[in-house]
Amino acid sequence: MSSVWCGRARRTYGERMTLLSRRIVVAGHAFRLHESTETHAPGVVTYVLVHGIGMSHRYFAPLHAALPRSARVISIDLPGFAGLPQPERDLEVEDMGRLLAELVAVLGLGRVVYVGHSMGAQWVLEAARARPEPVEGIVLIGAVVDERHRTLGAQARALVVDTLGETPAANAVVLVDYLRCGIRRYLKQARRMIEYSTASTVPALQMPVLVIRGGDDPVAGSEWSHALGAAAHDGVVVEIPGQQHNVHFSAPQAVAEAIEGWAPSAR
Repeated sequence: MSSVWCGRARRTYGERMTLLSRRIVVAGHAFRLHESTETHAPGVVTYVLVHGIGMSHRYFAPLHAALPRSARVISIDLPGFAGLPQPERDLEVEDMGRLLAELVAVLGLGRVVYVGHSMGAQWVLEAARARPEPVEGIVLIGAVVDERHRTLGAQARALVVDTLGETPAANAVVLVDYLRCGIRRYLKQARRMIEYSTASTVPALQMPVLVIRGGDDPVAGSEWSHALGAAAHDGVVVEIPGQQHNVHFSAPQAVAEAIEGWAPSAR
């Protein structure tokens, strides 16, 4: 494993936030981490934000800024996404989850809450299964794959409907990240996403689970999301009215408040 600082990035989302970025290689796979410049007390909980298929940390920036300053927040770009080198072989969901868990162990983060969006929900579930010890809870935003959409065609149709309801800003971020990912890489991972059983993994974990969906999300339906919450050992479901699949981008404050109110340390 090697770690290299590779510069700073400054973005504005309601208030100015400076993120430090570094690239870390775990088991031959490159990750990129983005973290604020603030220092935190030892033992503070760390929120690990994990993007979905084809995406990057960029669409997590509004939520990153909205989460409480008392917590440590790290947004992650996964191997093969956001311009990072492609893995030599296409990774199964379980493989990516194990790599993510290894990254958390290498960083020595201690108390962790994973926050995964869309396919990122699958990856964080597998990370928690691989190394459950530091995980205080898991947040699944727009979790896939809804049983109504278990084919590539059904997924594509749901995403088209979602695009029509998203804000122009959200669609712009998604489009750029999809182009960077590439269609071949996207389709390979989409097949892994559809094959993976989120519904059977959730009840196998013992930590609390928060399921969040936009009230108008056509990708992660209400019935599906509530079923996931009910299947969890300690599950809570929050629906944010009037929002789409990328609810963490378009309504970051509402999502942050839901997470903060649910957080195991606050219960």
